[in-house]
Amino acid sequence: MSSKKIYFASDFHLGVPSKESSLKREKTVCRWLDSIKHDAAAIYLVGDIFDFWYEYKYTVPKGTVRLLGKIAELTDAGIPVHFFIGNHDLWMKDYFTDELNVTVHHQTLQTTFGGKKFYISHGDGLGPGDNWYKLLRTIFASKTCQWLFSRLHPNLAFYIAKRSSKRRKVITGDSDEKFLGNENEWLFLYSREVLKTTQVDYFIFGHRHLPLDLDVDGKARYINLGEWINYNTYAVFDGENLELKKFEA
Repeated sequence: MSSKKIYFASDFHLGVPSKESSLKREKTVCRWLDSIKHDAAAIYLVGDIFDFWYEYKYTVPKGTVRLLGKIAELTDAGIPVHFFIGNHDLWMKDYFTDELNVTVHHQTLQTTFGGKKFYISHGDGLGPGDNWYKLLRTIFASKTCQWLFSRLHPNLAFYIAKRSSKRRKVITGDSDEKFLGNENEWLFLYSREVLKTTQVDYFIFGHRHLPLDLDVDGKARYINLGEWINYNTYAVFDGENLELKKFEA
């Protein structure tokens, strides 16, 4: 069995709540990437790596150069890096593909590692309920909406996005910090529905912000990767077992 491992992390939310705290978190993420590059067969970044991301034809958001440089270093060394769009970096186009040689996933990925079947997605818009967000996501993902947004000057567009992000955090409060029980965890319920028609060993999601490792009807495990503002959690698969771990505990 190869000694190489598959790593998963999500929800760095670089850019908030302040420049100073984001920079500190970015450096922590880069240290984590340095610590795993010796045995990483692949690295999966499962959405909301940035608190906001939008690509104009010749412009991308300012900052996060340490992370971008680190990703380029990894892919140049032959380590595949996969990026799943989340609700905060929904408008990712070809910058990561062209400049960093990263594989960008706009949809759920079903794949196999070491004979185990993985179901990987950021997780937003899946499961029951939240119909208002699902409608908004459909609108935001439309080419018309993206074309209209790109007519704005980047200074105005990025300002609006940052204000919107802060407002969402005020509304949601600390709801992501609470475990609601299996029957109220919508991504857990979604995993249970998928299992009715599809064989899966591991469901890997972000978005929820709370690190979770739950058994799904004795058939699979549901892993939520948590986030890097409070937890610094990630998952690692060694070819046989998947473990949820904490960096610099």
